[in-house]
Order: sequence, then structure tokens, then C-alpha cells
Amino acid sequence: MTMPGLSSQRIPARVRLYIAIGVTLALAPPLMDTVKPIVVGASVSVLSFMLVTELIVGLLIGFMARLFFFALETLGSAVATAIGLSNILGAPIDEAEPLPAMTSFIVLAATTLFFIMDQHWEILRGLFSSYSAIPISRTPSSQIILLEYTKVLEQAFLLALRISSPLLLFSLIANLASGFLNRLAPQIPVYFIVGPLLIALGTYSFYLMSDDFFAAFSTEFRSWLRSG
Repeated sequence: MTMPGLSSQRIPARVRLYIAIGVTLALAPPLMDTVKPIVVGASVSVLSFMLVTELIVGLLIGFMARLFFFALETLGSAVATAIGLSNILGAPIDEAEPLPAMTSFIVLAATTLFFIMDQHWEILRGLFSSYSAIPISRTPSSQIILLEYTKVLEQAFLLALRISSPLLLFSLIANLASGFLNRLAPQIPVYFIVGPLLIALGTYSFYLMSDDFFAAFSTEFRSWLRSG
């Protein structure tokens, strides 16, 4: 439900259910020796509590990974607004509501790289390792969960801000310059002249930096998946 790419509303619920069943069958044999001694002979109330706890842990793993894509979507919308492309809405791809076309492209490209670079297997590896890091018999502390969530949230938005900062800085300088020109020559419609130029230069700048943009995001995200 929360894993990047697979949590999209464009994927049918039946497909997601089959994926969940397949992952469960794949992880069951290697985890049998870890889980079986704890659940055998446990009461219904204890099993229900364990089920809820494991659901929370699974949701947390998927949602923390998706925070990176939320941050990229937020800063992508900021970049689209800064270079004047916020009014050009694209088809809703990952979310239900339409986003600026540039933001939709950024999120779609990042999601595609997520699967091409086999980063979804890293999330499944993290799910498998969670049974050692957070045993079933141990209840995860809400304070630890909140601290980890805050840490990942900070890391995700700093990453998105770092890779988007060249375009944001470019738009800031361009808008300041156009504002000064408008004050110096109020009889000239500066914004009507600078607007198309800002869109053209902003789009071209993104084209030039797109390789480094997506490479930096994928590298940092993979690094977090392996160490987080």
C-alpha cells in the first residue's frame, strides 16, 4: 500500500494483492525458524497484537521510502512554479489529482529508475531484515518510530532541495532582474517579455541538468535503502 511505484492508484488492487501474496510466500521459508517459535501456542489476542504491530512496521518501511518521492514531487512543483510551468497540468500518474506536467515527468522518471535500478528489491530486503531489527515479540517504541520518521523526512527534503536548487536559484535571479527592469522602465511590459524567456531558459536548464538530477536522486535513495 505504501511502497513507491506499487502504491499508485493506477495499479489495480488485485495486482497489488497478488504481489503481496507472492512476497509473503517468498519470505515465509527463510523466516520460518524466526517466526514459528513465537507464534506457536500464542493466544488469539497475542496473535492479533502481533499482526497489528507487523502491519505498522511494514507501513512504516514503505512510507519512509515513499517520503523521498513526496519530497521530489513537492520540490518539482516548486521548480515548475518558479519557471512559469505550474499552470500546464499533466495527466495524474502516481496521484489522483493532476500535477504540473514537469512535476509528473520528474516523478514518473524517478519511479521508472526505481524499478530499472532494482531498488524495489532493496525494500524487500529491508522488509526481510526488519524481522531481525524489530523482532515480532518486541513492540516498537513510538518515540523511536517518530525519530526515525523525522530523520528520513529531513534527509529526503534536503536531497530534493539540493538537486532542485540550481533551478530555484536561476528563477530567483531571473525574477529579481525582471523586477528591477520593471521598476527602471515601467513603460515597457517587462513580464510579458521575460515570461516566455524564463520558461524557455528554465526548461533548457532542466534538460542540461536532468542526467545529474536523476543520478543524484537515485544514488542517494539507493544509499539510504542499503543503510537505512
